[in-house]
Amino acid sequence: MKNIWIINEYAGSPYHGMEFRHYYLGKELVKLGHKVTVVSSSYSHLFKTLPNKKKENIDGIDYLWLKTFNYKNSHNKKRVLKWFLFMFKVFFLPFFLKKPDVIIVSPMAPFVILPAWILSKTYRVKLIYEVKDIWPLSLVELGGFSFKHPFIRLMSWFEKFAIIKSDVLISNLPNYGKHIENNLKLNKKFEWISNGIDLDELSQILPLEKNIFELLPINKFIVGYVGTVGTANALDVLCEAAKSLQNNKNIFFVIVGDGQEKQNLVNIYQELDNILFIHSIEKKQVQSMLKLFDICFLAWKKDDLYKYGTSANKIFDYMYSSKPILNAFSGAGDIVKISNCGLSVEAENIDALVKAVLQLYHMDIQEKNTLGQNGKDYVLKHFTYKKLAKRFEELL
Repeated sequence: MKNIWIINEYAGSPYHGMEFRHYYLGKELVKLGHKVTVVSSSYSHLFKTLPNKKKENIDGIDYLWLKTFNYKNSHNKKRVLKWFLFMFKVFFLPFFLKKPDVIIVSPMAPFVILPAWILSKTYRVKLIYEVKDIWPLSLVELGGFSFKHPFIRLMSWFEKFAIIKSDVLISNLPNYGKHIENNLKLNKKFEWISNGIDLDELSQILPLEKNIFELLPINKFIVGYVGTVGTANALDVLCEAAKSLQNNKNIFFVIVGDGQEKQNLVNIYQELDNILFIHSIEKKQVQSMLKLFDICFLAWKKDDLYKYGTSANKIFDYMYSSKPILNAFSGAGDIVKISNCGLSVEAENIDALVKAVLQLYHMDIQEKNTLGQNGKDYVLKHFTYKKLAKRFEELL
């Protein structure tokens, strides 16, 4: 048995909200006989319910919530200050937790690597650094910042420091090694451990509320999306496809979720009679919603950032649903192509998307069922958190 610290200020739980990766991995590591403590922040813009205790045990995982301040949204400047407050508080973990056998650091911004590295040297234990998003590259590619910006330069220094000083480097991005080699000019091996599905959660599927169920049309071919409605999700492309196909009364589009871009999309496209916006639903209701779709959709910006791959949680939920997936993606490691579970088109290409929707609409039902089953078979074979946690355990 090993005492594992997982430091991620955005780590959540089914009771608080996203992120879920370390809840799922932690739960499986506990089943394997390890003691797991997740160190997270008392506030995240992704949480639906804020923690009301400093310490608590959730499904076998010990959580330590470090007190930080609130901020309005993901673009608020106070969020940056919170990164440094969280980093500062990590220095004091020895006052709250017993000596670890391994420290896993999985931040968004890489600053927390500093106290984690110092603690790993103090305790003489292994330090694992995990990359889920490539920062600061994401800020440059998607946020419009310059690499010459002093804050970006500072973050870049911490990024390199984390990669050099970690004993094990993990990423859920399949092509992350190209970033290390080509952009950072470093020679460092990394281990790919994707996101996945939690079979315990999928055995407890909840039905949709009647008022939500009744919103969806009957006897329509539904192209649906479930997830965050943000800029990076490129849902304007789906809405434009709906606009192009509004004369086809048999095809209908559904977007389920909330986010910063939702109101903008509603304002622009609410007059279309072939698109429906629904508020976010519980995680355990997602499969109930997906069952009502004919096609599951996801999209990405056409950006160089994605040449290192992606690992969106929703795609694994989609695959488990046994529904064909329509993926508007121009990056590397396209799992839809690899598993042959749907169609992929160029990102931000509305004409290509419309053609793909029509292709799936006219496709033989048996062929669609085969695509859907390919996805479910593939995700069960490769991407259950039970299997991913065993891979993680090998690296501890």
